Amino acid sequence: MRKGAKRKRAEKAATKDTKDKEVAVVEEPKASTSSSAEAEPAAPAADGNHKQAAPPAAAGKARPPRAKRAKVEPEPEYFEEKRNMEDLWKAVFPVGTEWDQLDGLYKYNWDFSNLEESFEEGGALHGKKVYLFGCTEPQLVPYQGQNHVMNVPAIVAIVSPFPPSDKMGINSVQRETEEIVPMKQMKMDWVPYIPMENRDTEVLRLKSQVYILSCTQRRAALRHLKIDRLKKFEYCLPYFYHPLKEDEFDQSTEVQIVFPAEDKPVLCEFDWELDELEEFTDNLIKDEVLSEGQKDEFKEFVKSKVRESKKANREAREARKRAREELSTEARAAFENMKFYKFYPKKTDDSPNVSAVKSPFINRYYGKAHEVL
Repeated sequence: MRKGAKRKRAEKAATKDTKDKEVAVVEEPKASTSSSAEAEPAAPAADGNHKQAAPPAAAGKARPPRAKRAKVEPEPEYFEEKRNMEDLWKAVFPVGTEWDQLDGLYKYNWDFSNLEESFEEGGALHGKKVYLFGCTEPQLVPYQGQNHVMNVPAIVAIVSPFPPSDKMGINSVQRETEEIVPMKQMKMDWVPYIPMENRDTEVLRLKSQVYILSCTQRRAALRHLKIDRLKKFEYCLPYFYHPLKEDEFDQSTEVQIVFPAEDKPVLCEFDWELDELEEFTDNLIKDEVLSEGQKDEFKEFVKSKVRESKKANREAREARKRAREELSTEARAAFENMKFYKFYPKKTDDSPNVSAVKSPFINRYYGKAHEVL
């Protein structure tokens, strides 16, 4: 045997023993943990006090239980329940209101709950077929200690079994003649109003009793319209023709004059029953509204306008007579029972009080309302 061979074998054996001990040391905690997890709980003491034995001491330092964070419940939010017809007055188009005034109309919290209540049992419109259109009236109204000129909204309700009219009247001092045009030419029409509780239902399945005047003209497209077309919207009035009220119909004897004078047009009104043409013309010359050299031309111009107006009145009387003769029994009864109601906003703490400016007058075609609310 070579020298040193016995020493090498002894070193190898010592190295192996050392590795085995290291493995035993690493695996020892695992075995301890496993045995303690599987250990059964200690039996209760045999003495008469029935005291439980103390649990075995933990091998290491016990970890304190983690404190649970209290769950914060969010405070419930309460929203005021919307009324079934709360947006009715806003859905109705305010005919004849200037486009740039519409935003100012809705800045006040106008309360038309009186209109909504009229459709409830006992109300003036309950169970009836109704057509609604809106309008605005420039008025001086006190609000927050000061007087303000503002457009006061009003809603006109017509109780009728059929649409009161499908036309619009367009007239103003600046326009020479009055126009009666179809509503659809002005992108307006009667459409059914759907209360909030029925808006998940198909419209075709509903038998609506409430119709509102709607306008589909987009405000974004206004800048592309010609001035004359734009102004027509501002001069619009819902047209109404009542064939059974010929005796009550007061035909106007006034004509609007827009005479193309030398410097600027002469704008005035001439009443052929109250005004004498010669004197009327001389007063215009005296006030330097008309030049002396255009006197005769102006007089002929006025005479032609008077002839046109008289002809229009005559044709209107004849049309009324024909319409009255052609009325069916049902249509005649409908016109006789037709009612107009005019609604103003109610007084509230956060809106102007308009009670002092209420008026039954609707427009020159409808005349006065039967009732103002």
